[in-house]
Formats: sequence, C-alpha cells, structure tokens
Amino acid sequence: MKMSKKQQTEQEILKDIANGKYKDFYLVYNRKSTDEADNQKNSISYQKSENTHFAHRENLPVAPITLKSFCTDGVVSEKHSGFKEGDDLFISDDGVVQYRIDRPKFQQLLQHLSRGHFKGIVCLCWDRISRNKGDDTVIRKLMRRGVDVRFVYANYDKSSAGELHMDIDGMFSQHHSRVTSEKVTISTRNSRQKGKCTYRAPIGYLNTGSMDHKPVDPERGPIIAEMFELYATGDWSLADIARHAKEQGFTTVPMRRRRTKEEMLAEEDENVEIEKVSRPVTENHISRILTNQFYTGKVIGPDGTYIDSSSHEPLVDDDTFNQVQAILSKKKVSVHYTEKLDHPMRGMVRCAHCQRVYTPYTKKGILYFNSRCVKGCENAMKNCNFDFIADKIRSLLENLYFTDDELAEFEARTNTDISLLEEKRNKDIERMERQKKRVREQLAYLRSNRLSLLTSGAYTPESIVEEQSSLEVELEALQENEQTSDVAMKELMKDIITLSELIKNAVPIYDFANPHEKEKITRVIFSELYIAQDMLGYKVKKGFEAFDIRISAICDPTENRTPISWMRTMCPSR
Repeated sequence: MKMSKKQQTEQEILKDIANGKYKDFYLVYNRKSTDEADNQKNSISYQKSENTHFAHRENLPVAPITLKSFCTDGVVSEKHSGFKEGDDLFISDDGVVQYRIDRPKFQQLLQHLSRGHFKGIVCLCWDRISRNKGDDTVIRKLMRRGVDVRFVYANYDKSSAGELHMDIDGMFSQHHSRVTSEKVTISTRNSRQKGKCTYRAPIGYLNTGSMDHKPVDPERGPIIAEMFELYATGDWSLADIARHAKEQGFTTVPMRRRRTKEEMLAEEDENVEIEKVSRPVTENHISRILTNQFYTGKVIGPDGTYIDSSSHEPLVDDDTFNQVQAILSKKKVSVHYTEKLDHPMRGMVRCAHCQRVYTPYTKKGILYFNSRCVKGCENAMKNCNFDFIADKIRSLLENLYFTDDELAEFEARTNTDISLLEEKRNKDIERMERQKKRVREQLAYLRSNRLSLLTSGAYTPESIVEEQSSLEVELEALQENEQTSDVAMKELMKDIITLSELIKNAVPIYDFANPHEKEKITRVIFSELYIAQDMLGYKVKKGFEAFDIRISAICDPTENRTPISWMRTMCPSR
C-alpha cells in the first residue's frame, strides 16, 4: 500500500513537470567519470557541494523534486563515461538525425530541457557535462533555444569570444579523454611486452592491486597444483577433481554480484554495499583452470600470445600442463545432433553487425531467438521472440505489392517508354533489312558461282561450305531480332503485375498462418534476415529486385544501395 502511494506521488510530480510548474527552476547535474577513481576534485560529493553553493550564490532556484532513478532534491548524479558514444545513426527522409545517448540520466535530463520543463541546469564545468562532439552539439542547440546552462568554473558570455572560449573548453575536454585512453593503451602494451600481468589474475593467485606482483594464494594455490598432478595421471575425471576440491574446502574467490539497473541509477548515498560471496567449484571451473597457461608462469603478451611472466611464479611445469592438455583433448567430445529441432526461421536470421546466427529455442511455450554476438558487437538486441520477427516481415509484405495508383502509373510509364522506343526500333529494322539484303546477295553469289570459285582456287570445298553456313547463321540471327517487339516488354510487365497480386493475396494468408507456414512464405521471397536494435534488414531472392528497390524508397530513400536493404521499425502506412 505504501509503495502504491509513492508511485502515485511520483506520477503527480511528473504531471506537475509536464504542466510547467518548474519551468523557472534549475536542475543540478553531477557526473563522475569511470576512469577517474582517484580524482577527488571530480567526486560526486565535491561537485554536489560546489554546484549547490553556486546556485544559492547566484539565486538560481533548484527544483524541489525527487524522482527515483533520476534526481534527489533536484540534483542529478551519475557515474558514467562522458567520452564514449555509440556509432548508431539514422537520418530520416525529412532530415531528422537520430543517435543514441549512452548516459541514462543525462538522456532524461535532455528530454526535460528540450520540452521546456526546466529553465536550465547547473554543473561544475564543461567536461562534466560532455566529452564528445555528439553531446556537445545537443547541448549547444539547447542553449541556442534558450536553455540556461550555468557552469561553476566558467562563464561564457554571448559574444564571439565567449563562443571561442566554449569551443576551446569542449575541444580540451575531448582531447583529455583521448590522451588518457591513448596513455592507458600504450602503458598496457608496454607492460605486456615486459611480461607483466595487466589483467586480473585467475583463482590461485592474489590480486593486490599491482601488475608487477601477483603472489600465489597460500590457500588455493597448492590445491590447484594438486589438481594438475591428479588429472595428469589419467585416473581422475573433472567431476572427481571437483568433488575432491570441495572436500578440501576449495571455493572460488569472493566476488560481488552484478549491480541491478536500479542500483546503477541510485544516488551515491543510496548505494548499498554488496557483500562478496564465494561459491563452490564446478566441473566448468576445473576445466577452465586446467586449460589456463597462466599457471605455467605465462601471461598474455601484446599480440595475444602467451609469453614468460615477470609478475608471478608458476604452479605447474610445462610437461605436466602439456600432459593434461593431451588427456583433455582425448576426452573432448563434440556434440552433433542427428536430428535438429524443427523450429521455423532456423539459420535465416543473423546479427547485422557481426553476422552471428540467431538460434531458435522455446521457453514456456514461446519461441525465442538468441544471438551470441562477438565481443564488442554494437547490436543491443541479443534476444527477441518469433512474433517480433513475424510482425516485421508482415510490414515488409504490406509494402511489397503495387497499389492501384502505382499500377496505373506503371502502365502509363511503360506505354510511354514503348512509344519512345518505337522510332528507334524502326531505324533498327531498316538497318537489319540492309544487313539481310547483303547476306542474301552473298549467299546467292556463292550458290550461283560455286563451280567457278572452286575451279579458280578462290575457295576450297571446305571453306565454301563454312562460309555458306556462317552467312546462314547470321541471316537467322537477324530474322530473330526482327521478330522481337514491344510484346516482350508488355509480357514482362504482365508478369510483374501478376507477382504483385500474388503477394497481395499472401498477406491475409500470412496473418492466419502458423509459424512454419509463415516461414515458407518468407523463404520464397527473402533469402536472409538481419537484426540490429529494433530494425529488420533483409535480402530478397532473385526475381524480387524491383520490389526490393521500391521498399527501400518507401522506408529510407536516403540510404545508399547495399546488399542488405534496411527496414525501419514502422514503414509509412498507405
């Protein structure tokens, strides 16, 4: 009951915001970079103190509102990088540009400011609000629309000098992040070349916060060394070793669970300390341990191969490790299903970015598709259900056939093209008549003067037969070309119209079809389907190219023609 009241209160606040109750108030924005853990000057508490004092000193009223996962007493605080930005970009046919804003609270803040719900915002300095050009552009547009953005450490007057000052601050904030990223990359590469462990050491070693020294865990290290020795005998299975390790009290390193979305968006003073928990080992843990070369005193080098480590001592020698790998390879069994589950769309749907296949599976009677994309894939939609794909395909089919107006335009254009080609065709017929006359005269000459040509030695019997055959083939080809007319063009148009009518009739059938029948209809028209975010891409089969060009023109005329045609979430309805 109490929860319902709180939810109603937030709804009332949102209603007041939309009605303009706080249009003369400000919001305070604080951002802590994820790569500045030791920089106390940019801590959330420091920014909050400086920003609130500035707002009080400048008589800027801060909105007295609190919304869960957004702000507390008008103060918006989040821990997120301001430098990284997504590469997703969409440009509509009317010039609207869309791209993704990665910071969730910053996104909500910009939405409120763009709708005029608040007068402005207060933040510490330019690099706290943005470190990339995409967010810079949005902020500057809002400022030109009248949003009052105040900075504690800077004052940009409305002049060319003020604009230059803002440009320089934005440039240096981006440059600082680029330099930091570059330094980290170079430092990591150099450290790896020296054999230092630049990443978290696996179980059996202690992570003391230094890449120069990874000491052996006195409790888990000896047990791991014993695991290799036992498995190298060939008498122990992974399950036996896991059971033996549990009996000795062997557990994983204490780790915190992943934070929930609510915990990520919580304010700094609301963060709950997540307790570290150790878990018992399983066969998968043992398998990962026995195949990790780290235990032989090696680390991953700059080129991805293992090199000798200067940070830790080996727990097992190379001979024992290689013997364990040989035994593991003998016991490795690849699972090949003799009979695949009969799920529709299997092997047809792929990720548009990494080309990984979406694998169908059922859960609670619902057919889902999941893609195990490569690391770093930009596609956020790793999982979707069959209905999502079926609805997108239906939207494609609805725009695949020609309307009555389009057919009338098609007919008129075809007739016009035929009439324009008629004059050219008459000239071609005259040219072919002259060529046929020449060939007939040559054939008549060969037939009437065959004897004289042979006796004079101008032709041999073989050459005169070959010449006559060549002239007859040329004459036949000219006669076939002469018979060609605008009938072929009309027949082609008739076939396209018939195909359009068949597709039009397939739409209502598709609505009432079961998943396997929908798959059959889809495979007739489309060879592949691609998913990226909430968009569906496709490749049509041969014979549907004309409809493919038409769909792309309807859905996204600004898109360049590529092998994959893109479909927006909803195409314009007719």
